[in-house]
Amino acid sequence: MKTTLDELQTLVAVVDGGSITAAAERLGQTVSAISRSLARLEEKLETSLLSRTTRRLALTEEGQVLLSRARKILDSVEEAEDQLAQRRQKPAGRLRVNAASPFMLHVLVPLLGELRARFPELELELNSDELNIDLLEQRTDVAFRIGALRDSTLHARPLGSSRLRVLASPAYLKAVGRPRKVSDLGGLSLLGFAQPESLNDWPLRHPQGDALRITPTLQASSGETLRQLALAGHGLVCLADFMTQADRERGDLVQVLIKDTVEVLQPINAVYYRNTQLAARIACFLDHVAERIAGCAWVLR
Repeated sequence: MKTTLDELQTLVAVVDGGSITAAAERLGQTVSAISRSLARLEEKLETSLLSRTTRRLALTEEGQVLLSRARKILDSVEEAEDQLAQRRQKPAGRLRVNAASPFMLHVLVPLLGELRARFPELELELNSDELNIDLLEQRTDVAFRIGALRDSTLHARPLGSSRLRVLASPAYLKAVGRPRKVSDLGGLSLLGFAQPESLNDWPLRHPQGDALRITPTLQASSGETLRQLALAGHGLVCLADFMTQADRERGDLVQVLIKDTVEVLQPINAVYYRNTQLAARIACFLDHVAERIAGCAWVLR
C-alpha cells in the first residue's frame, strides 16, 4: 500500500479544520510538515486532492472520494485499537464529547479530573454547542442532550432529570420588589433564550395554562450567559437546577413564585450512534459520568 495512515489523517484534519494551519495545530505538527504530507499523498496517487485558493481549500472530486474512504479506514483502525484496549482493560484513544456550555461547565468539567486519573490513555476533545448537532457530521462520539429527544436514530442512556425554576438575584429583587403573582412579571426584566422559543416557556401556572410563554426583555443564546446576567442583577430567569444548584445554596439566586410553579423536569440523556459493540472509551466514560451524576443534589431519577 503506497498511502500511509498518517497521510490519510492529515487529509482528514485539513478538511475538518478548514486549513493547513488548523490541521497543524490539531495534529501537533508544523505547517510545512502538513504541506509536505499532502504533497506526498497527491504525488503517490498521481492526482490533485485539494484546490487551493488564497481564501480557502476545497476538495476536488478525487479528494471527495478519498476523504470518504479515509474516514472509514481511520474509524476501522480506531475501532481495532479500542477492541485491543478493552482486552487490556485500558480504554484509550480520542473521545469526542459535545454538550451545551452550561452542562459542560457545571456538570462534566468537574467530573473529568478523576476520569483522567483513572483512564490516562483517553484523549478528550470537548466541544460546546447551544443547539443540537449532527453527531456524524461533527464526528462526535457522545453528546449530552437536555430535554425531550427527537432523533430516533440515536441510542440514548438516561442520566436523570433536572427541575426548572424561576430565579433572580437578591439585589434585583430588592431593587424592583419580589413578584407575588404571575401577573407581576409584566413590569419586570425577563431574561430569555434567543432560540428556540420553546425554552421561553416558564413553568408557571396562570389562567391560560401551566406554561407561560414569556417575551424576553434581554435575550441570549446560552443558558450560561443568562445565568451570569441573573447573577449580575439584570432580571429574572428560568434555568435548570444542574446549573444553579450551587447559586441557590449560596443565596446568590433565589426562587420566586414558588406557589405558582409547576414541576417541570428536563430529562438528561447521553446519546451516541454506536449502539452495538460499544467502544471501551465510550462505555467507561458514560459509566463514570452516570455514577457521579447519580450522587448530585440536583438530579432526580
